[in-house]
Amino acid sequence: MSTLVLALIAGAVVGLALGALGGGGSVLAVPALIYLLGFTPAAATTASLVIVTATSATALYTHAASGNVRWRTGALFAAAGIPPAVAAAALAARLPGELLTAAFAAVAGLAALRMLKPPAPENEGLPVRPVRAAGAGAGLGAVTGFLGVGGGFLAVPALVGVLGLRMRAAIGTSLLVITVNSLAALTVRTGGAAPLDWAVVAPFTGAAILAAWDGKRLSAGIKGPALQRIFAVVLLSVAAFMLTDAIR
Repeated sequence: MSTLVLALIAGAVVGLALGALGGGGSVLAVPALIYLLGFTPAAATTASLVIVTATSATALYTHAASGNVRWRTGALFAAAGIPPAVAAAALAARLPGELLTAAFAAVAGLAALRMLKPPAPENEGLPVRPVRAAGAGAGLGAVTGFLGVGGGFLAVPALVGVLGLRMRAAIGTSLLVITVNSLAALTVRTGGAAPLDWAVVAPFTGAAILAAWDGKRLSAGIKGPALQRIFAVVLLSVAAFMLTDAIR
């Protein structure tokens, strides 16, 4: 099978997951780039930032049109994540590929376990604790910069539990945070990284963006909790494989 076809298929799967689940789908991009398309771990996390930035910005537009983005809250949350995202991106470029793969596997496993739990209760009107909000924003920025994932599986619960947003607003606002953090990390990665293979990254990104729209329709046909559990099991399997490969 040609590299172009593999890139289109992998991008479509990532886009479907993103569109259907809102958060967590982007963690499939890095293993697909490494094991299907032959990228090094460092190049895969950089390419993933391109994919995450483009898909998140596209989804942000649709959520903003529906009034589901809290711009001031998201901007403050994202601002706390920019310095850690930049620092983590610079650090990741200097680490061995095996360590980066193992760290990614651990975060992917965490994402899967998070999806198996019931959603956090909505706490509208909850008093905002600036220190906790800044800490959550910084943690998300570090994960985004270090591993090249959007971190929606971390951002949405934080926006609900720490900042008291309703779930729909939390999902829309998380896309603003993810877009800003991913873009900040990407500026650092592209400055000193080897050139990306755009013949692979561009079709992968395009397929992910287009498939995200179909993912929304897929989520309407299958119950959300069932779809999330299926994805969580797949993600756990991927994380276990990556961890085994890293320590082999």
